[in-house]
Amino acid sequence: MSHTVITTTTTTRTSADGVLNTGYTRTIPGLLKIGQMLALLVAFLCVHCVFGWPNWAAMQFFEVVVLWFLIAFLIFFLMHLFRLQARMPCINWPLTVFGFIATFLMAVSLWTSYSVTCGSHQTGAAV
Repeated sequence: MSHTVITTTTTTRTSADGVLNTGYTRTIPGLLKIGQMLALLVAFLCVHCVFGWPNWAAMQFFEVVVLWFLIAFLIFFLMHLFRLQARMPCINWPLTVFGFIATFLMAVSLWTSYSVTCGSHQTGAAV
C-alpha cells in the first residue's frame, strides 16, 4: 500500500511589528465594515444637524441607535485590525456578539420603561 502525504503551507502578510492586520482593510468584510461605519457617521451627522423637525424624540432615538451601531461596528473593526480575537483566546468571540445584542435590548428596555414612568400621565380614568 502506498501512502501519500500532502503538506500545505500558508503565508500571511503582516506589518513590520506584527501588531496591525492592515490586509484586513483590503478584504471584502473589511471594506464593508468601513462602508457601514461611514454610512452610519453620515446618517448621524445628517440627523444631528437638522433643525425644525416636529418630533425631536424620534430624532434623538435615531441618533442613539445610529451611535450604538457605529460603536459596535468600530469595536469589531478594531478587533480585526489589532487581531484581538487571536490574542485573547479565553474570550468566546461569537458569544460576545450576543452580549452586544443583549446590551442593546436592555438599553431599549430601559428607554421604554423610562418613557412609561416619566412620560405624560392621564389623571382621569374612564369608568
